[in-house]
Amino acid sequence: MKKYKIYFWISTIFIVLFEGVMPLLSYDTELAREGIRHLGYPAYFGTALVVFKVLGSVLLIIPKLPPRVKEWTYAGFAFDFVFASISHGVVDGIGGQAIFPLVILAILIVSYVNYHRMLAVEKQPFNSFKDDKIQSPVSG
Repeated sequence: MKKYKIYFWISTIFIVLFEGVMPLLSYDTELAREGIRHLGYPAYFGTALVVFKVLGSVLLIIPKLPPRVKEWTYAGFAFDFVFASISHGVVDGIGGQAIFPLVILAILIVSYVNYHRMLAVEKQPFNSFKDDKIQSPVSG
């Protein structure tokens, strides 16, 4: 269980830094506006994207959130990375800009897999000796 938590938190913190903190700190820069414009999206799309990335990042790090909410959060990030890769591939051609979102998607998958491993471990019964029959000294 401990190694799953370590893998989960390392990959999740990476996603939160890259997809929550960095966009929040840089969304109002000329570089960010030009990036959205370069891909052919309207300016408001960049703002909406940052809002959802920050919200998704917060949802990823909240412990004990219902699994269905986490599933939708992971799905949203997966769509974001796939479509970012497609957008860059169409506009800039296949290169670093188109491949980088897929690398981040791979890190997201590490987080997702380990999140489910942690859930599976939590659902296991506490007593792993459940097949052992312990008889009470009172029973006759």
